[in-house]
Formats: sequence, structure tokens, C-alpha cells
Amino acid sequence: MSIKIFAAGLIAAGLLGLSAAPTMAESSHASRDCFFSNQWDGWRSPSPDVIYIRVGINDVYRLDLSAGSSQLQSPGMHLVNQVRGSNSICSALDLDLSIADTHGFSEPLIVRAMTKLTPAEVAAIPREYRP
Repeated sequence: MSIKIFAAGLIAAGLLGLSAAPTMAESSHASRDCFFSNQWDGWRSPSPDVIYIRVGINDVYRLDLSAGSSQLQSPGMHLVNQVRGSNSICSALDLDLSIADTHGFSEPLIVRAMTKLTPAEVAAIPREYRP
């Protein structure tokens, strides 16, 4: 009889875990900050491995690169984001960036992290690096 009670307890614990899993996934998805690629409105780079992008009027995101580029601070350079499928950007995986110039030079950039900054964090960025 105790084996049946133990098995029933395991099944109940498993069902409780399954019923809680969607709730946690839903809450993390709801808290994610997403934007559309056509809302992107400017960028600046304070270092070879960081890019700040402005989205709309008030939002700024920090992009941390796994392998930076010294070209990010060169004059005349622009960022190119290759959109494949949806133009919704919710994480670093949704960005396919490269830095390019008007003469045909292009270098891929790998974004390892994307963080939406708070108003206080945006205010702390030196003016010359704010997008």
C-alpha cells in the first residue's frame, strides 16, 4: 500500500510542477522588452564591445558584443541588421548585425547580450555616447 501512496505522491508532485511551469514562462515572457526593428532610431558606441541603440523616443538598449570591432568608432560607419522572418527583437538572438561603410566594407558583429536601460542608466551615459 505504501508504494501506491508514494507513486501517487510522485505523480501529484509532477503535475504540480507542470502546472506551475507555464505560469513562470508566461511571466518571464511578459517581462521581456521587445521592439520592432523599424523602431530603432540611432546608435553610438563608447567602446569596441558595446553599442547603445535608441528605440523610439525614450528607450535605450545596451548591446554587449562577444567580439568587438574597432570600426564602431570610425567615422562614416553604419550598423546593418539583417531581418530574417519577424522584425520583432526580443533578445540578442534576434539581432544579425554587421558594421559597414559606403565602400563595401562589412564586418559581422555577434551580440551576446541585450539589455534595456533604465532612465537612470541612460542619464549616466556620457552625452557623447548617448544615441
